[in-house]
Amino acid sequence: MPELPEVETTRRGLQPHVTGQRIERILLSGKKLRYPVGDDIQQLRGERINELKRRAKYLIFNTDHGNLIWHLGMSGSLRIQPIDAPSVKHEHVRIDFTNGASLRYRDPRRFGFVLLEKGDPGEHKLIASLGPEPLSPEFHAAYLKKQCQSRNSAIKTVIMDSHVVVGVGNIYACESLFDCAINPKTRASRISLQRLQRLVESIKRTLQRAIQQGGTTLQDFTQADGKPGYFKQSLKVYGNGGSCPVCGHQVKRITLGQRSTWYCANCQR
Repeated sequence: MPELPEVETTRRGLQPHVTGQRIERILLSGKKLRYPVGDDIQQLRGERINELKRRAKYLIFNTDHGNLIWHLGMSGSLRIQPIDAPSVKHEHVRIDFTNGASLRYRDPRRFGFVLLEKGDPGEHKLIASLGPEPLSPEFHAAYLKKQCQSRNSAIKTVIMDSHVVVGVGNIYACESLFDCAINPKTRASRISLQRLQRLVESIKRTLQRAIQQGGTTLQDFTQADGKPGYFKQSLKVYGNGGSCPVCGHQVKRITLGQRSTWYCANCQR
């Protein structure tokens, strides 16, 4: 599933191609995505894309008439194509612009969705209760300490909770905890403010590196230009069935919160 760095990479890739462009027509495959694509989306014909923003894993296309909230699901991707490029298999949404470009949404598994929100997208029920962005000033050690102090669950589970902080998916949680040498099983309430400060810094550093390298290609993700992300080459523990790159001990794989978790028991305490 595309995580925050992949979605941010997509936003940055699409932004110069869609911002300021006027929608000429919208074509739908008619197949149901996670939610049915409503006919109300056709109200945006003739509208101009003012801005392309991201909140958590949601892309938000802003127009004067409303906002398209787009989620890529498990296998979704957005591409810019010439307007006369033929449609491909699993292409479910096509937005043609008056400048001759076309935004194509392909989603083989159909777990993604696109919704029209007339009001403030930040108040939509899918977005309103989300925690702060991990790269924002609002995500800091004191905030995380407050979130952790009454929680007996594992720290990895806490930082993957989108109501605590958004966008720290399984890959980046494993890598961040390894980077700051915290065992993912550690009870959140027992971690000191000093160690949480290191964790916050590791999360920010790991996500920033992933964005710079275009995300992580594991199964379906590619960037908006069709190129793969390269952060996979920098992974230290996630998916590592061998030895720790720091100490040489065997990397362990366990299950936490129903998710596979990799860590080094020697380095991470």
